[in-house]
Amino acid sequence: MKRLWKALTSPSARWSVLALVVLGVLIGAAGVIGTQVMVAATGTNEFCGETCHSMNWVAKEFAQSPHALNAKGVGAGCHDCHIPHDYPALLFYKAKAGAKDVWGEITGVISTEDKFKKERARMAKEVWAEYKENNSARCRVCHNITKEVVAKQDEAKRAMHEQYLTGQMTCIDCHQGIAHSTP
Repeated sequence: MKRLWKALTSPSARWSVLALVVLGVLIGAAGVIGTQVMVAATGTNEFCGETCHSMNWVAKEFAQSPHALNAKGVGAGCHDCHIPHDYPALLFYKAKAGAKDVWGEITGVISTEDKFKKERARMAKEVWAEYKENNSARCRVCHNITKEVVAKQDEAKRAMHEQYLTGQMTCIDCHQGIAHSTP
C-alpha cells in the first residue's frame, strides 16, 4: 500500500507535470463532453418512445395528449416531465431510472405490452408519489400557478388551485393521466 501511495504522489519519471496536466484536462473534457452528448441523445422523445422498448406503448398515448403538442404549438417531452432539470440530480436520476428500466426489460417484468400493463399501476403510483414528494416540481417549470392566474379561472378550477396555493395539494393530486392514460 505504501508503494502504491508513493507512486501516486511522486512526480513521474516519464512524464512532465505539464504533460500530466494536459492529459488530465483532455480526459476531463472528454468526460464532460461525452456526458453531455449522452444526456442529449437519451433525452429525446424518439429515444424514450422508440429506442426504449418498454416505453413504446406509453409513447403512443403521450403523442395524443395535450402535452405532446398543444394549440399554441408548445410541447413537452418525456425528459421535461420525468427527469430533473438540474445537475447533478439529472445524472443520478437518469442513471437510476435507466438501470431500473433496463433491469425490468432484462428480467422480463416489463418486456411485453401485456407485462407492462400488469405493472403499470405500480409504476404510475411510484411516479405519482415522486411528484407528490417534490411538489410536482417538474410541472411547475412550465405551469406557474399564482394568485393572479387563479383569480381569472372559473369557479371549479379556482377552488382546486386555491388548495394548491395554500400547500394542501400539488399538481399530481388532480392531474394524474394528463399525459398518459390513468391505469
